[in-house]
Amino acid sequence: MKVSVAWLKELVAVDLEVAALARALTMGGLEVEEASPVGTAFTGIVVAHVKKVSPHPNADKLRVTEVDAGTGELLQIVCGAPNVAEGQKVPCALVGAKLPSSQGGTGNETVLEIRKAKLRGVESNGMLCSARELGLSDEHAGLLVLSPDAAIGADVREVLALGDTIFTLKLTPNRGDAQSMFGIARDVAAITGARLTLAEAKPVASMLSQARTVRISEPAACGRYLGRVIRGIDPARRTPDWLARRLERAGLRPISPLVDITNFVMLERGQPMHAFDNAKLAGGIDVRFMKPGERVKLLNGDTVEYRPNLLAITDESGPVGLGGVMGGFDSMVGEATTEVFFEAAFFHPEAVQGKARELSLTSDAAHRYERGVDFEACFGAMERATQLTLEICGGEAGPVSRVDAALPKRESVTVRPARVVELLGYRLEAGAMRAILERLACQPRMAGESIVATPPSWRFDLAIEEDYVEEIARIHGYDHVPDLAPRSSVPMLRIADGRRDRFELRHALAAQGYQEVINYSFVPEEWERDFAGNAAPVRLANPISSQMGAMRTTLLGGLVQTLRANLNRGETRARLFEVGRCFEGSAADIAVQPERIAAIAYGMRSPEQWAEKSGLVDFFDAKGDLEAIAAGRPLEFTAGTHPACHPGRCAAVRWRGTPVGIVGELHPRLQQAYELPTAPVVFELVLEPLLEGLAPRFSGLSRMPAVRRDISFEVAQEVPVGHLLEAIRRGKPAWVREVEVFDQYRGKGVDPDKKSLALRIVMQDTDRTLTDSEVEEIVASIREQLIEQFKAKPRT
Repeated sequence: MKVSVAWLKELVAVDLEVAALARALTMGGLEVEEASPVGTAFTGIVVAHVKKVSPHPNADKLRVTEVDAGTGELLQIVCGAPNVAEGQKVPCALVGAKLPSSQGGTGNETVLEIRKAKLRGVESNGMLCSARELGLSDEHAGLLVLSPDAAIGADVREVLALGDTIFTLKLTPNRGDAQSMFGIARDVAAITGARLTLAEAKPVASMLSQARTVRISEPAACGRYLGRVIRGIDPARRTPDWLARRLERAGLRPISPLVDITNFVMLERGQPMHAFDNAKLAGGIDVRFMKPGERVKLLNGDTVEYRPNLLAITDESGPVGLGGVMGGFDSMVGEATTEVFFEAAFFHPEAVQGKARELSLTSDAAHRYERGVDFEACFGAMERATQLTLEICGGEAGPVSRVDAALPKRESVTVRPARVVELLGYRLEAGAMRAILERLACQPRMAGESIVATPPSWRFDLAIEEDYVEEIARIHGYDHVPDLAPRSSVPMLRIADGRRDRFELRHALAAQGYQEVINYSFVPEEWERDFAGNAAPVRLANPISSQMGAMRTTLLGGLVQTLRANLNRGETRARLFEVGRCFEGSAADIAVQPERIAAIAYGMRSPEQWAEKSGLVDFFDAKGDLEAIAAGRPLEFTAGTHPACHPGRCAAVRWRGTPVGIVGELHPRLQQAYELPTAPVVFELVLEPLLEGLAPRFSGLSRMPAVRRDISFEVAQEVPVGHLLEAIRRGKPAWVREVEVFDQYRGKGVDPDKKSLALRIVMQDTDRTLTDSEVEEIVASIREQLIEQFKAKPRT
């Protein structure tokens, strides 16, 4: 929000320099992002009256003017502005005047000094200025025409009040009351203790009997509605310079007197208003939801069709505007309007929130109603708008039509001084707390040792005791918070022996060549169907965008999307992983939020180098990486299926018999759908098994030599090698240190339904060298176990 410091100081008698006022506002919770002067640093520019305009003898686009600048004589000035005309009052830079050569208002621009000159052979004694040359706007198509009442020879800086400064405030969504000059003035008064001088809106006596009936059919959406007819308006009147100037400095463009008055009242008091052309309305006003088949054309030209729970302002012909959002095109005021119907209403925030975004439009009214508008401000706003209309446009006002429905209740809250001190962390007297709440108009009263406070009608954000603690802290001043280092007694937590944290796990993956990414938990619904087989994901009621409409149950979609982004930027090899939560259950109760770890590998197995060629990553690379980060934790792999994986290249991962994840190659269907040149390999697991404690065990190094024996045998194709190795390791003698498969063969000499496996058996004792008979006995026992359990056939 943009705030004029000069206007603010009219509302609150604060005697602070601009920098000190900006700091006070920022420390009070209304952050001043920028403070910029209204005009550039110039001197010697005065109000001049154009007496005569003649064509230039040597240039078609130039004019020779004679102006009265209050110097006692007429000045001849050559001007190229197309809008220069006799009788105008315009800014005139006299000879010797200094202007910044480039506008911006910083005061550090190169200075341009006005001198006498000849333009195409005609003497010019000064320069007539546009708004751009004064640093007021980028408009330079013509001269800045001043008010006819401006005194000739007066300093333009004083005439246009260019000593003003504009604050740009960064307001938090809970401070709907600060969306107006009155709201900001109240806060400045509370922070500084200065006296408030808010403009009072005196009731305007009605001079007409004409009034429109008003009805509220949806009291839960509209709590109060006021309307007033004003007739006999002069359509030829223009917006006064002072009012237009205040709108411009607040970032609004002056349009017409009636529209400008409603905008001014909104800026001043925070109460959005709307002006209907009374002649274009039919019958009484009803505030209700739109009905099926109804439509309304808005001020911005958009036509809105019926939607459920869309509040409309209607007359006998149907909707003429959207309540709390925007007025209608067909009933708007225009250049020929001679009678107006003013609307000032209170719409509940819940009825307006999200409606503007749903309709893809923005409006100042919706911005304020969504955050909460003072429901008592309607009366003052209506009287203020009526007063300004009669002063500027003339006319006669009718009585105010008023309907009250369900209005918010301001509940009292008990504030305990001891609790305030506990939360603030420093001592503050109860009397000081009460004084602060009085400055905030919270009507504090003592009830024993506690303070009972009731929020004013404009504060929607004060509901619990902690809200008042925050108010006391910010008004008392954050500078009073003592600068003390925190002190705490932190007990040593018991951690399971061998348990590792997420930081260590991330390092383990980074050591395997993976890079961490962080993706949104909101994903497109098609990702859930593609990567999780989830046809009914948890959908968001109010998504950030259409592509972020569901909560993820898998991390694979985000990894594939990140991989695509890397490939589109020229990468040919990628290793990515993510650790994050997924969300399972229903939209009403997402009770299960498992933390998962997932990774994706794409491209060549090793970085490109000269010594040897590298193949593409495959299932066994991903499985090996997973086993490496497991660091000895007992993971089991069995053939499995998953919606995101190749049917024949996927394994289910188990931990202590429980399924915890998958590892495999991406499904060819998804490879094609997501435009990947080759198939990446992925794995995804519940995080907890990889963090499980694995107690370290010490064993001394043996000085005795190890003995290796290799055995080869045939087993049925369907026998998993993992089952075979697990059986051997479970029943192996103490001397066996290692049992691994080092070769596999299918083909000539082996039955089609068989496979040939070669095992490496390493044996070693820590005390002595094993004898040949002992070694052969161990090998024989393993061979017999394979024959008995797996019907293995030894090969010679």
